[in-house]
Amino acid sequence: MKEINAVDFEKEVLNGGKVVVDFYSTECPPCEALAPKFDAMAELYGQKIKFLKIYRQGNRELATELSVSSSPTLLFFENGKQVIDSISGGIKKSEIIERLDTMLTTEEVTAIKANQKPIVSEYDVAILGGGPAGLTAGIYLGQAKIKTVLIDPALPGGYMGITHQVSNYPGFEQPQPGYMLAHYMSEQAKHTGIDFKVAVDITSVDLLKKEIVIDQLETIKAKKIIIATGTTPNTMNAPGEKEYKGKGISYCATCDAKYFVDKEVTVIGGGNSAVEEALFITKFASKVTMIHQFDKLTANQTAIEQLQANDKITVMYEHEPRGFEKRGNTMITTLEDLKTKEVKELESDGVFVFIGFKSNVSVLGKTLPDMNIWGYILTDEDMKTSIPDVYAIGDIISKKYRQITTAVADGTIAAITISKEL
Repeated sequence: MKEINAVDFEKEVLNGGKVVVDFYSTECPPCEALAPKFDAMAELYGQKIKFLKIYRQGNRELATELSVSSSPTLLFFENGKQVIDSISGGIKKSEIIERLDTMLTTEEVTAIKANQKPIVSEYDVAILGGGPAGLTAGIYLGQAKIKTVLIDPALPGGYMGITHQVSNYPGFEQPQPGYMLAHYMSEQAKHTGIDFKVAVDITSVDLLKKEIVIDQLETIKAKKIIIATGTTPNTMNAPGEKEYKGKGISYCATCDAKYFVDKEVTVIGGGNSAVEEALFITKFASKVTMIHQFDKLTANQTAIEQLQANDKITVMYEHEPRGFEKRGNTMITTLEDLKTKEVKELESDGVFVFIGFKSNVSVLGKTLPDMNIWGYILTDEDMKTSIPDVYAIGDIISKKYRQITTAVADGTIAAITISKEL
């Protein structure tokens, strides 16, 4: 793997034929996750495509010139011109392969695929999910010297990683950015020696055989599996919601609130997450209008008092969205007044949706553990599920409270139980 600087760019890239360039940074978890995948792709495709790395922090002018604004970012060149869309952030192996294949002929791709050899890896424990529950389990298992792998289709941290502030996690006098808590936990887990396979595609899961296939290539066999796949935000399935996701409708204030400086924003929901995220959005937006289906908010009293003290926020009670559309750069939310049945339109520059979560069980294959009527996994006090040697922890399980602290506790219990059994 060759690393170049800006002075080498013209020779190595613009005059280099078919080239893929990785702009990376230090102290960058997504960059660390990409590195082994980029190396593997270089070994596989290296005879046909040149693979190069550029240290973004040391080549800022070049990065700016190429519109590289995040790390890592992969750029693809052919005969001096950039081809294909660039990709950045938590880059999956499949995303790289898809783009590399378009740079080659069908015959070349077929020959390369023929050289791919299936991989089988064996572990004592495989953890599915890298949120606070999975990371805590990894810390305990790693310290117990149990051979463990943590697998996640995204990057470590789970929903905690995109929460703007966590004010109630013990040990921190001041509120902590969620991404920093995720960083602390993942680094602590790495120091114990467990393996991380993150930003991967989970091809299949067989809980009975204790086998997980990732990236359509590597089969991971384990004696025990811990399910820590968490939840994802609910959607309303209202007309226009799917079409404008990421184009005016967002589910992550931490990710997108910064794009609404001095603009007006609509927030859907009235629970803790909706209120807390609305408060965060007011750091940027000039006005926030909350839409809530009930006659009062369902968040905790402290959050409600903070909202009531914020003159940027107004709440429309007993209203529900019925559809979304975009007129120019303006988002139009069609609302129904649940008392009068009147239908009205609300204009804003963007819409944020915070209406709860659903369990991530679809990735777990055909044979699932016993679940409650809402689709959350049932466990005993040791975090064991109905399938032998399969545990479940964190927000994926049936429980009364879903907090970072309760997820951490679940991970602790499962890991200690497994440690004693192994």
